[in-house]
Amino acid sequence: MSGSDEKVRYCLLDTLRGITLFSMILYHGMFDLVELYGVRVSWFWRTPGYVWQQSICWTFILLSGFCWRLGRAHLKRGMLIFAGGLVITAVTFFFFSSERILFGILTFTGTAMLALIPLSGVLKRLPAWGGLAGSFCLFFLTRNVNRGYLGFESVILGKVPSVFYRGLATAALGFPGPGFFSGDYFSFLPWIFLYLCGYFLYGILMESEKAGRILRCKGGLLEWIGRHSLLIYMLHQPVLMAILTVCFDGLTF
Repeated sequence: MSGSDEKVRYCLLDTLRGITLFSMILYHGMFDLVELYGVRVSWFWRTPGYVWQQSICWTFILLSGFCWRLGRAHLKRGMLIFAGGLVITAVTFFFFSSERILFGILTFTGTAMLALIPLSGVLKRLPAWGGLAGSFCLFFLTRNVNRGYLGFESVILGKVPSVFYRGLATAALGFPGPGFFSGDYFSFLPWIFLYLCGYFLYGILMESEKAGRILRCKGGLLEWIGRHSLLIYMLHQPVLMAILTVCFDGLTF
């Protein structure tokens, strides 16, 4: 990108982030209703609910990988987001231990941002289409690694040796040991490969002037939400809990 391009704000990315954040807030609100207040929503634990949840995390991770190429303060931003993940881990561990979050989405995103700093010199030399195809293939291959298998969802390609699944250190990489639990779990594998898909997708789309014009489209309130996504993410669950406590206090289902 040229010097003038660096000053351009691609507002559509903020808008997409805002839409995804809004969807996530709705999802977490539904989760709280079902899990904490016993509201019966039969489809939530089935395929529709799973697809909804996956659409949120996939979009967040792809956007983060895409935007890595637009940022400059990767070390500062990565450490800030990683610290946000640690705060959520600490709060859930001490106050909501049954739903504690270890290696959640913020921890992963911060880690991925930092990991690409030393790797970017090599990655930027790879052809974008080849990098995208390779990254998606690796994501497809490792999607089930948390469950002890290679493959994607119902496609099982082989079993990963159990020796890899030891404890917290291996859980951070993608190999959770026996008894590991996290209410929100995004390990380095397989998600780094989806993050790289976003990274290489940038190299493809930004070759098009039309794509650049579309990405500059403004999105109003959703764009504003997307620009403040980290703060809103950190605050949304306490706000949801406060609202639901007020609404359901004294009611039983």
